[in-house]
Amino acid sequence: MIHVFLDDLRPCPKGFVVARTAEECVTLLMECDVGVLSLDYELGPDSPNGMAVVESMIVHGRFPREVYVHSSSPMGKARMLKALRDAAPPGTVVHDGPMPEAVRRAVAEGTWQEGQRPEGREERT
Repeated sequence: MIHVFLDDLRPCPKGFVVARTAEECVTLLMECDVGVLSLDYELGPDSPNGMAVVESMIVHGRFPREVYVHSSSPMGKARMLKALRDAAPPGTVVHDGPMPEAVRRAVAEGTWQEGQRPEGREERT
């Protein structure tokens, strides 16, 4: 299982596979079992955005265990969250916002487990 971080600019957290384009992210989702996916919306001028990844996930039925939408674009974030929440199968958790430090640390240390929740933090769906 891999964990994927989609962003054209931000540094990739330790333990994640970086995807700098929507196409790279879709390829990883189609070819790999993904535990945690963190999505940005804006991926550069004249490039497909994070919504293209969400649409591909829906069309192909390929969802990770958890999705964090870390985008700073309010409109893009809202569109992705609505589409994900409407289409995500049972067992896929969709979070509004960036990954908490506990999740980043668990992935980096190789201790992330499906369904675990960081202590002292309620699930945001």
